[in-house]
Order: sequence, then structure tokens, then C-alpha cells
Amino acid sequence: MVNHIPSLLKVYLLRFFLFIAASVFIQSVAAQVLVQHNISLAQAMKIVDTVIAQCSEPGNLVTLSVAVVDRAGQQVMQVRADTASPHNWELVFRKAYTARTYRRTSLEWRDRTAGDSEGAGQRLLTNVIPLGGGAPIMMGDEPVGGVGVSGASGGQEADTACAVAGAAAIADELK
Repeated sequence: MVNHIPSLLKVYLLRFFLFIAASVFIQSVAAQVLVQHNISLAQAMKIVDTVIAQCSEPGNLVTLSVAVVDRAGQQVMQVRADTASPHNWELVFRKAYTARTYRRTSLEWRDRTAGDSEGAGQRLLTNVIPLGGGAPIMMGDEPVGGVGVSGASGGQEADTACAVAGAAAIADELK
């Protein structure tokens, strides 16, 4: 029996050290800093300026409302057109939020969730809206924001084209 004590002790020590090593490994994995890409205020300003320059009606008045949201769907920048209707403020935020949330234009999402589609229930979520005018801001396959536009001449398709143009304004910075 005395001869088995050293080998039994070795087994217990081995198990103990394996437990400690596994605990340290698990702790180090769980303690890593999470890094997430996001858009900056300067990028949001560039998007807004691009949308207004390319899509606002000619003249001294800004005829578009524009919102830019970050990766979390929070407003980074939002501007109201000089000629905006009261509801446009909410619309542009919801269009940008929808595009960011679903990683596609809000026009595409509108069509995918129409009628009796499997995704129709998504329309009941807070802050989404089944209208064109939102475009996601993507860094590869990762959504880092969204753009919403309202008031472009030509309706939802034109709002969408303007939002896509805004997102494209910073595409080279997201590579």
C-alpha cells in the first residue's frame, strides 16, 4: 500500500495542476477586451454633406432630412431639412436604424417582410419602419452604422439612392 501513495499523489497533483491551467486559460479568454468598429462623427458629417450635395433640390434651402446611426443604432448625427414635414425627423432615424439592424437597405427589408412572409413579424419591433430611404454602412460583412434619408425628389427609391450614396462616401475609409 505504501508503494501506491507516491503514484496516487502524482495523479492528484497532475489533476490539480491541470485544473489550475484550465482555470487560467478560461480566465484569460473571458478577460479579453472587446473591440468593435464604429463610425466617427467626422464620417457622419461626410455622409450628411454628401447626401445634401448630391440629392437636395437646387437652391438655398436644404430639402432633405438625414440621419446617421452608429453600430449600436444610436444617432451620431441628424439634420432636418429647411422644408421638412414634422414626421421626417422620426422617419430618417427609423430608416437608418432599420438598415443598420438588418444589414440591407430599408427598401429591401420592406419587400422581404411584406404580406405573409416569415419576416413580417419583424415589422412590429420598435424603431424599424418598412419604407425605403435607409442604407447600411458596412465594413466588409460587419455593420458599423446606417443612413436614413427623407425628402428626395422621387420618393422612397430616390431616398434609398441618396442613402446609398451617403454610405458610399466613406466606403474607402472602411477597408
